[in-house]
Amino acid sequence: MNAPAASTPTLRLRAIHSFFVGGRTVALQGLPVEQHRFAQNGAARAVDPNGHYRSGQMYVQAFLQAQPSGRPPVLLWHGGGMTGVNWETTPDGRPGWRDAFLRAGYDVYVSDAVERGRAGWSRWPDIYEAPPLHRTLEEGWDMFRIGPAGGWHEHATQRRAHPGGQFPAAAFDDFATQWVPRWAGHEALTLAAYDALLQRIGRCIVIGHSQGGGFALEAVRRRPHDVAAVVAIEPSGAPAQAGATLPPHLYVWGDHVQAHPVWRGYRETVERHAQGVRAAGGRADVLDLPREGVHGNSHFPMLDLNAADVAGRVLSWLDGVLEPPDPAT
Repeated sequence: MNAPAASTPTLRLRAIHSFFVGGRTVALQGLPVEQHRFAQNGAARAVDPNGHYRSGQMYVQAFLQAQPSGRPPVLLWHGGGMTGVNWETTPDGRPGWRDAFLRAGYDVYVSDAVERGRAGWSRWPDIYEAPPLHRTLEEGWDMFRIGPAGGWHEHATQRRAHPGGQFPAAAFDDFATQWVPRWAGHEALTLAAYDALLQRIGRCIVIGHSQGGGFALEAVRRRPHDVAAVVAIEPSGAPAQAGATLPPHLYVWGDHVQAHPVWRGYRETVERHAQGVRAAGGRADVLDLPREGVHGNSHFPMLDLNAADVAGRVLSWLDGVLEPPDPAT
């Protein structure tokens, strides 16, 4: 694992803690009693699935500065089939964007959304209507724009990545071990938990990636007064209507978007959203990395080899749109 440079200042935090937010109680009845063995070398015992369950909760871990800067905290929301680990470290062991924003002086909240990672998931079809979806390595290689469709191969030496790509392709298998089950059609469940998180944290900065970027755009539309700025990293969707009185928006895009039929469609949807933000009098900026002369980024700029540079560009944008911190706070 790559160690921080000797000149990197030491992080000083007053607290690291975690909590769950959102969720509801669900009752199940009429299910047969099951027999299961749980203890090593133990006998099976009866398990009655009838009763009450908690479902729809989200896990959040907070990293709080010893000397707060007075700026709103940063909330990091991951994408589909992922967890908050995307923000913590890169597949090849470099520090993640969580550390970049902590070192810039922000308090940081990293979440595992509903049904993902430590948030847990629920029985199906009793609570969830359908079984989970699992992403193949082939799909990830293509959809994450690490290489062309058909470029993944079981043998790493025979894989075809995009020339000049910034994703650490040699660590792709390690990256794939992070992927978790996901469900389609759970937007309302997830947004309810994000709404509860915004209500709990108060005024904040939301940075969402992919599906999480789409959720961020919808959440800020619903609760604009709780959000000082929103950064959507390659969002895979956007609300049909942007809403009014919105905080500043930044949309970030990497390479090969227009050449990919799915991502080309996603970006068209998001660009209509940006136009709606501007039409309502809001600020909607676009960080198109290739147009800025930064080439090779995949769908995961926060994991790419130039992740620190992209984080620095987002931090510079925040410096330009946020009000100076109040020394009194």
